Amino acid sequence: MKQLLLINDSKVNKISYYHLVLLLASLPFDFFYSHIILISFALHTFIHTKKEDLQAVRSRKILVLSSVLLVTIIATTYTINLTGAFNEWTLRIPILLFPVLFTVNQLDLKKYRANLLLTFSLVCSLTVFYLFAVALITIRYYHLPLSALFSEGFTNHNFAGPINIHATFFSFQLLIALVNLLYILMKGDLPSKAFKIFYSICCLILVGGIIQLSSKSIVIILFIIANVVLPYYVLSGAARKKFMLIGLFISVVAVAGILSVSTFRERYVTLLTEDISSNKTILRNSDSRIERWQVAAQRIKDRPLAGYGSGSEVGLLKDDFYNAKLYSSYLHGLNSHNQYISFILKSGIWGLIIYLLTLMYGFKASIKNRDVLFISFMLIITIVSFTENLLDVDKGVMFYSLFFSLFIFSNTNNKNVIKRETESDDYLTSLATNTLPVTSY
Repeated sequence: MKQLLLINDSKVNKISYYHLVLLLASLPFDFFYSHIILISFALHTFIHTKKEDLQAVRSRKILVLSSVLLVTIIATTYTINLTGAFNEWTLRIPILLFPVLFTVNQLDLKKYRANLLLTFSLVCSLTVFYLFAVALITIRYYHLPLSALFSEGFTNHNFAGPINIHATFFSFQLLIALVNLLYILMKGDLPSKAFKIFYSICCLILVGGIIQLSSKSIVIILFIIANVVLPYYVLSGAARKKFMLIGLFISVVAVAGILSVSTFRERYVTLLTEDISSNKTILRNSDSRIERWQVAAQRIKDRPLAGYGSGSEVGLLKDDFYNAKLYSSYLHGLNSHNQYISFILKSGIWGLIIYLLTLMYGFKASIKNRDVLFISFMLIITIVSFTENLLDVDKGVMFYSLFFSLFIFSNTNNKNVIKRETESDDYLTSLATNTLPVTSY
């Protein structure tokens, strides 16, 4: 594990590497830490940026990766809520910042990607372990039965409560961490059985965390990745068929086990049914998503091409929710809870088309490189966009911008980096000694 912290590289690159390690490790926690680390990383990068490095900024990759922010900026020109628009600018700055930083920074992301993702996976595993420990300590303190762990008080948002993070946004972090460890285990490039056991335990912890968080969309994505993406891109022939059959059997058994618990059955079946129903006679604690989508759709009819401008969604829908008797949505000032609808509402059809083209760009790059983690990331963004405004929340923006840029830039060779590294006296030595049998894949 020492290879995760002790790398052979220049001092400047070491500092960049440690910034990214800390940034990934901070994602499950309060956004204050990730913001401070990002600012420090940006200052470090720009201080060591040379004039010739800036020429690489004019690239199609940066344009595509920052397209969401560009849509926000353009839609500000006709917004009905200028303050909200500028707040949206501030929130989405990382969407432009990460691709720029990864372009001018000299750290070889392709070389260290395995290290960075393994660090992230281990931090996520440790965080879930901590949350389970907190839950069990609380249960013991109040002399509750152990079965209370699977009650409403210790699942979903209540489970993630100690680190103050939205259950769904934490779930898709855990899913990336889980897929990374599963990929390492399936590749079988581990030096000893002890590592295999340790990574397997981490996988079980992460699966437990995902189930406990009870995010319906993430569980669906996990099923797709485990039974289709991983076997298709990692295995072949008889091994692939065997894995898919065993995986499908385990999935069916797991689903049956999960649904046997009343709390999970309520989350995955009852609440899902209510969420896609517009029947107002059903008694529920909050308004269903489809009801919010219908209200937003009525607004979209008036201005489908251009929308109402950046930052307009919440204020625009507030009165509409009240008029539609969606009082919970009105009181909490909720958005539409659908990223696609959000783009149409704020920037019209043209904004949605740009977002869809950006997703297509990501899928094309991930499939071309047969990158399981990148494909998994794109599935998360695409599917979660149906149920959440993930780009209107700090955790969603950081996840989207950091991992999208990381996967794009770690799948391409930066000629500028290669040129600068070959000019270093100790480059060959560092390359020869920095072997990572545990984490590389």
